[in-house]
Amino acid sequence: MAEPKRSAGQRGPTTKSGKKKRSLWVRIPLWILSMLVIVGVIGAGVVAWAYTTIKLPDPNSDFSTNTTFVYYNDGKTKIGSFQVQNRQSISYDQMPQHVKDAVVAAENRTFWTDPGISATGLFRAALGLVGLAPADATATGGGSTITQQYIKIMYLTSEKSFTRKAKELLLATKMGQDLSKQDILEGYLNTVYFGRGAYGIEAAAQAYFKVPAAKLDLAQSVALAAILNSPGNLDPASGKQEAADLLERYQYTLNGMVDMSAITPAERAEIYDKLPKFPKQAKNSAYGGPKGFLLSMVKKELLANGFTESQISGGGYKVVTTFDADAQDAAVSAAQTMTLQAAGGSKKAAKQLHAGLASVDNATGGVIALYGGPDFLESQLNWAATPRPTGSTFKPYALTAALRNGWTLNDKLNGNSFTPKGDPVPVTNGGYNYGRITLQTATTKSVNSAYVDLVTQIDDGPAKVQQAALDAGIPEDGHWDLSNRIPLGNSEVSAVHQAASYSTFANSGLRHDAHVVAEVVGPDGNRDFTADTEGTQTIEVDVATDVTYALTKVTQDGTAYRAASLGYPVAGKTGTVGYPVKVTKKAGSRSYTVTERQTRAVWFVGYTKQITTAVVFVKGAQGTSDLGRAFYGSGYPLSTWLAYMTKAMDGKERLSFDPPTHRSSTQKPESKPKPKPKPTETATAAPTETPTATTEPTTQPTQPSTEPTTQPSETAEAKPTSSGTKAP
Repeated sequence: MAEPKRSAGQRGPTTKSGKKKRSLWVRIPLWILSMLVIVGVIGAGVVAWAYTTIKLPDPNSDFSTNTTFVYYNDGKTKIGSFQVQNRQSISYDQMPQHVKDAVVAAENRTFWTDPGISATGLFRAALGLVGLAPADATATGGGSTITQQYIKIMYLTSEKSFTRKAKELLLATKMGQDLSKQDILEGYLNTVYFGRGAYGIEAAAQAYFKVPAAKLDLAQSVALAAILNSPGNLDPASGKQEAADLLERYQYTLNGMVDMSAITPAERAEIYDKLPKFPKQAKNSAYGGPKGFLLSMVKKELLANGFTESQISGGGYKVVTTFDADAQDAAVSAAQTMTLQAAGGSKKAAKQLHAGLASVDNATGGVIALYGGPDFLESQLNWAATPRPTGSTFKPYALTAALRNGWTLNDKLNGNSFTPKGDPVPVTNGGYNYGRITLQTATTKSVNSAYVDLVTQIDDGPAKVQQAALDAGIPEDGHWDLSNRIPLGNSEVSAVHQAASYSTFANSGLRHDAHVVAEVVGPDGNRDFTADTEGTQTIEVDVATDVTYALTKVTQDGTAYRAASLGYPVAGKTGTVGYPVKVTKKAGSRSYTVTERQTRAVWFVGYTKQITTAVVFVKGAQGTSDLGRAFYGSGYPLSTWLAYMTKAMDGKERLSFDPPTHRSSTQKPESKPKPKPKPTETATAAPTETPTATTEPTTQPTQPSTEPTTQPSETAEAKPTSSGTKAP
């Protein structure tokens, strides 16, 4: 058959019927459009079916107050709870008009006219769920209407998924059809979380302003509406930054009320520049005593792991911590008993002394006991989590660096006082000289000069000591002394991090980060969070093993010999931080200045195979006052450690540490040690412990304490000699 003739101007192929045949570029879009129409029709049918079958739950029967309970590690014994949901429902008519208008202006200005969902909010939500939302947008997209928020609060979770979002939208649309706007706003204002444990506007009015909701004025109403946006970050009682952020949100809400014609510009101007006065926040007795520090740490860790303020305070979670009830009781008892004893039995003097104790499970890194102070409500300064100069408890990190760089415990060092090159201040050992001594003896007797000598001989020594400390678990932030005196402990570390870092040695170099939350179980029974306890090998096994071996000698023959009375294999290190301070004194009408040593912190960090515990004592409001010469790491810190560990280890298996590697004493560092000066004097008796810090701290007490004349009772069992001691 002949091809049909083309009419004038006709181009391209034609069909058999003579019609023009569409090009491929036209047909493909039409096919796609047809498929989209078909899918759209099917989708619309599915949505219509879902809409007609989904039922709006009854909030009066399905909604219940959900308190988050916090437990010890047995999962049964309660430590406390995070804010029992305080809700006092009131009717719509009892709610001040200013509150209603302010909440609509702050949260959803189209509330009275929208169908219960927001098109722009939906678009942002979709972007968030596929990872394309702006950096400051939440995964469910900000811009949710009041109806959507009410649905989520009442019936759903904060799960970030398309399924949850789709259900929210269907229920919101259904609610918008079944309930009046007044009913929705009433339900919302009776259930939404305002912070401080307050659910609903009535409880919020009492919590923030100590008045019933009916008596809230305009400024108070706007402030509460503004707080709704982020209760955990907009409570003015939390700090200046939170108050400033609240003022910004408060002004945004006022502007919205003017735009809605809910108030006049003149009314706005009267209260625009400052927040209303907030009465002093009532103390929460749930945080009273030492347990307040535990709850505070738990809450902080939950926030760091992605839980929101409202979830923590009212999500109905079961939080199982790492704290052991018996160990915690033992920690509180030991710390408080020894603090009172150190204060000479005076409760008034004991208030100026602060003990910090942190105890870690070596197998997991979980903190099993912590003492941060006697009463969290009196002072929120957690002495177990507050970094303080570490003294000689920092020496094991220098020992780690040395072993990594080819040193052995048998290598010799300068045990005499000497002045390092380029340093005008001599390194002393409390007036004692030990001659040429091994690295093991320097560790056992905590000889300052030998450790400074060690760092000077390691290439880039301070940096390598710092790296060893970081590998063990000391955090990067904070104050670091990166001079050759770094092993003497001017660097500041908290008891929690010291315990976790020494635990790395107990674990043969396997590091676990300290944590206080073991797991979180949601109200649906599903486990929503589990702590990571696998650990990371950050220090070589042979190095960590030899560090532990060296530290066992400290607890057998050195400054911490009393630790051996625990009855278990123990490794550990004492630390005493002393600074020379110029003090002005008077003799009659004459004034003169003398230099005295002041003790600013005393430590003992020790471990068995199962548990590592760090104890620190400081004095004064900021922990920088003089403890006096009677304080040494081998004194009250070690006594506190023993009192606690005796109970914490009760009934546990007696496990030994791994034997030392006994590396060859011929194995030397890359550059051989330079010849040391011969000892110039021999001491007749060894001190209990030599204070290690020799430079002035940045913070000084305003009035240095008068140092007592009493001397520490313990003395080291071995005497220094000019020829050094026998290799271990």
